[in-house]
Amino acid sequence: MSHISTGVEYGLHCLLYLSRSPLAVEEASVRDLAELQGIPAEFLAKLFTKLAKADLVVATEGIKGGFRLARPPSRITVYDVVMAIDGDKSLFECREIRDRNAVFEGCPPAWATRGVCGIHAIMQQAAKAMQAELKKHTLADIAERTLKVVPASHGGQIVEWLTDRAANRRSAR
Repeated sequence: MSHISTGVEYGLHCLLYLSRSPLAVEEASVRDLAELQGIPAEFLAKLFTKLAKADLVVATEGIKGGFRLARPPSRITVYDVVMAIDGDKSLFECREIRDRNAVFEGCPPAWATRGVCGIHAIMQQAAKAMQAELKKHTLADIAERTLKVVPASHGGQIVEWLTDRAANRRSAR
């Protein structure tokens, strides 16, 4: 894993809006989700393509058309979303600097380069710990946390806004 991208943040917010919680709807269009968050629909469409390939969302057909979760929010982890959007990138890319130490004049002794670099070993442990932590948290967990801080009136506003958008799209056709 590398630096977690902005795409992951937007993806998690979108999935939260589809999480079937009191703050969410069951399905929504990419265009509406993009407008809700103030981001380009084309950018979000690319994220949803990745989420669909990872079997986290499925496209819905018909007049409403859009996306819904492919499985319950309790079975989609933050790690799943990171992997779907950012892929399996290393947290740290060791450059094997110890091979190029000027003191060794281009020929480092075996003891200097034997085994995993101490710095790299720490970074590998950190990556494993981060992955383990991301695997512990699901969309359902995020929705539950969000419900604790969001005023009840606000959750209804999101659902109403997305529902109105879908209804307006249906009536425009």
